[in-house]
Amino acid sequence: MSLPPLLWAGNAVVGRLMVGQVPPLALNALRWSLALLILLPLGWRVLRAPGEIASRWPHLLLLGTLGVGSYNALQYMALVSSTPINVTLIAASMPVWMLAVGALFHGVHPSRAQLVGAVLSLAGVLLVIARGSPAALARVQFVIGDLYVLAAIIGWAFYSWMLARPPASMRGASAPQVTGDDGQPRGWNWAETLLVQVMFGLLGASAAAGAERALGDATIHWSPAVLLALVYVAIGPSVIAYRCWGLGVARAGPAAAAFFGNLTPLIAALLSAAVLGEAPRWYHALAFALIVGGIVVSSRAPPRTGH
Repeated sequence: MSLPPLLWAGNAVVGRLMVGQVPPLALNALRWSLALLILLPLGWRVLRAPGEIASRWPHLLLLGTLGVGSYNALQYMALVSSTPINVTLIAASMPVWMLAVGALFHGVHPSRAQLVGAVLSLAGVLLVIARGSPAALARVQFVIGDLYVLAAIIGWAFYSWMLARPPASMRGASAPQVTGDDGQPRGWNWAETLLVQVMFGLLGASAAAGAERALGDATIHWSPAVLLALVYVAIGPSVIAYRCWGLGVARAGPAAAAFFGNLTPLIAALLSAAVLGEAPRWYHALAFALIVGGIVVSSRAPPRTGH
């Protein structure tokens, strides 16, 4: 679970660097198109069973739309008007949304320690939104990028719970089956599962990129730096990070994974200072302290499960 925050912090910095060179929705579509090509040699066997994919298309379409199509597109759009530090710190409110989705839709009730930790994380987020002046919250005007990030992380919370709590038809003895080289049925492995998610997610991502081009100036300024950026975001924050996130969610649960993911703001702040020259302000440090406090407090007690 320590690897996705590192890779996603790098993704935020790279996304900021690409502003003015690659339109945000085009960047998202290109990222996942390249990731699809990378996944094909690893997961192509899933395409042998189109009936299994077709029978579960509503679930897979929602999974791909939330995790591939919308989350990353909204993040790249946010980076047009915001900084990697702000984007990742606002995204640190994810534990709040993860706990809320678990309680409302999956019967997983948070412990008192988790609620306190979520409050601390949210306080850090509000401090960033207020730009270090808590009294200004009453008159604060959200930057459009802040709203994009909030929408993205709420969708990511639903996505993570869908990974941890798939419908009955997607797990156990009824899990999707493909035929192996020996002719025997077997379940989908991680690459096959992610490949199908990317296929469905690209439907929305490609349509959004097409609309972006049709409605405005969406010129891509190709250069070696752009090509290197695309390779990075396709391999690191996409294939590797999504694989690690899926493992972490399955083993530790979505709520625990969300708190662990709050390492992203610290890494993003360090990378922004080194690469972009966007040094953290004092309120970023205080916000991160609150977020770390939320992680420490929330890790003291497990959630309660009920219906």
